[in-house]
Amino acid sequence: MAPGTDAGYGQWAAACPPLRRNLQLLSPDEVELAKMLLNEGQIHLFEHWPEPGVDDDNKRGFFDQVRRLNSSYPGGLVSYIQNAKKLLADSKEGKNPYDGFTPSVPSGEVLTFGNDNFVSLETAGIKEACNAAFVLVAGGLGERLGYKGIKVALPRETTTGKCFLQHYIESILAFQEASCKMVDEGCQTKIPFVIMTSDDTNALTIKLLESNSYFGMEPSQVKILKQEKVACLADNDARLALDPSDKYKIQTKPHGHGDVHSLLYSSGLLEQWKTEGRKWVLFFQDTNGLLFNVCTLASLLCYNFIVKNRAFLLSLKMYREAIPSALGVSATKGYNVNSLAVPRKAKEAIGGITKLTHVDGRFYYCLPI
Repeated sequence: MAPGTDAGYGQWAAACPPLRRNLQLLSPDEVELAKMLLNEGQIHLFEHWPEPGVDDDNKRGFFDQVRRLNSSYPGGLVSYIQNAKKLLADSKEGKNPYDGFTPSVPSGEVLTFGNDNFVSLETAGIKEACNAAFVLVAGGLGERLGYKGIKVALPRETTTGKCFLQHYIESILAFQEASCKMVDEGCQTKIPFVIMTSDDTNALTIKLLESNSYFGMEPSQVKILKQEKVACLADNDARLALDPSDKYKIQTKPHGHGDVHSLLYSSGLLEQWKTEGRKWVLFFQDTNGLLFNVCTLASLLCYNFIVKNRAFLLSLKMYREAIPSALGVSATKGYNVNSLAVPRKAKEAIGGITKLTHVDGRFYYCLPI
């Protein structure tokens, strides 16, 4: 008797007859995925399945997608679904995750541009740059800006038309050169540069890099980590949503910026950097150009002249970089995590860095992403 025709075969799928009738089509690992989905309350994913012999390729394709979704989330789909159920239940019951916490201003350093402390921290940061890696979160398109391409291809400013990605790479290369000279004239350290992309931006980002010879950076320095999408939820029971246009596909959407941390870990890059002796990882977003270039008032006043005479701009160097001073703070203060921000005024509609202390002594830092 063939598998799937025995009355006792696939008893675990008895609650879902359409799936049970199709078990003969599935490989052993697909059977395990099906068991996992049923155990997590996802029986609806199979209720529309026709008899074996109809849409069999689509059924196998369904499990190809499930396999990808399962492997791309820490702990797999079981963890994803169970986390979702807990969060949805807490929300339904009105539970406040911040109950018992009191906000306060976290410890930190307020930098005043140009004073001795700023210069000292900037110098310390440049020295540490050769021990750092840079990570760019670049998963979004410029749709809200009326731009159809990737945001890192947008011009950072109008005088040169230089795009954000070129600006970032040239800045990192400048850090690399300055840091190596400060540490050791014979230093050949290359600063790693990681770009997290998405399905929307991956091909366009690679094309931008390759068509511009990586803007002067060695291709081996650049690593692309593609962020996978996650399953959408159909209701408060955390049932996975089927794609309205394809009943054999789970509907997916891009995940958040926090994916960059799990991607760095799963890719093995963190372990590699640790082995290489790197101490710092600097995260920044796709259009955060001011992080690399903070102009002084003097340079702004010289703007009209600079536009006409770029050589003057190059020799004047009336700017300071924000990153070295922030890195210098981390190095001199012994911080494990540091977030660079501008001062926030009361009631201003922007995120702020906050320390949350619980009544039991626990404390956390809420950092803007």
